[in-house]
Amino acid sequence: MLTWLLRLLAVGFVMTCAANVAQAALGHPSPWQIGLQDSATPVMDGLISFHNFVMGIIAAIVIFVLALLVIVMVRFNARSNPVPSRTTHNTAIEVAWTLIPVIILITIAVPSFKLLFLQQHIPPADLTVKVTGKQWFWTYSYPDNGKFEFDSLMLRDADRKPDQPRLLAVDNAMVVPVNKVIRVQTTAADVIHSFAVPSFGIKIDAIPGRLNETWFRATKEGVYYGQCSELCGKDHAFMPIEVRVVSEQAFAAWVEEAKKKYASEAPRAPVPTAVASVK
Repeated sequence: MLTWLLRLLAVGFVMTCAANVAQAALGHPSPWQIGLQDSATPVMDGLISFHNFVMGIIAAIVIFVLALLVIVMVRFNARSNPVPSRTTHNTAIEVAWTLIPVIILITIAVPSFKLLFLQQHIPPADLTVKVTGKQWFWTYSYPDNGKFEFDSLMLRDADRKPDQPRLLAVDNAMVVPVNKVIRVQTTAADVIHSFAVPSFGIKIDAIPGRLNETWFRATKEGVYYGQCSELCGKDHAFMPIEVRVVSEQAFAAWVEEAKKKYASEAPRAPVPTAVASVK
């Protein structure tokens, strides 16, 4: 009985891992995931490396402090050390606990500044996409490709395909070519929103009356998901982002199709009650 139960648990674990890998390939979080989403851009590669680097430093500090606490509890409790030390000053310790934290902070600061520069310095763009946040959907426009624009709303459960994730899939996805520098310009029509795609390592506020910029260069074709990351009203949780990264040829074909499709479409109003649409 125990052997059968262990085999069943092993099979379930393997199936769960396989499902998680399949979902992670889509660029969105998977059940029981620990850690950051898989990277699809150089910036996210740097973020993951920096995260792991800092986590190593944090783990070393925690282990060191824990060891000191154990030593103090064992060697310097009242029973083991009935006569307490009357030491009031130790120059070596004073210097050490001043210099070591400074060195640790500098060690963390140098790569973090490099990463910040990589995020903030936008290289020459191959494509510009303007993203406008609205309550509660996104509007995308492509000023470099004919100045067409379209709205992107979350799909209702009845409209989703089996392979489309719930609360993340949209009717009209943002489409970009692979291995191209994409400049993303964000603004908002009503309140503050935030455009965030974890696999790209980007998160930038969309503010009414202001134009913010960020960039990414997706190195893998696929579908990547994000969400509005600024509380923007009652349907904030139903404002997903879907980005399709395709080949350069497929993108050119999509642009020609989009010019015809979205040029004739009138702007659409958002779904009145997103909460009802996902039940």
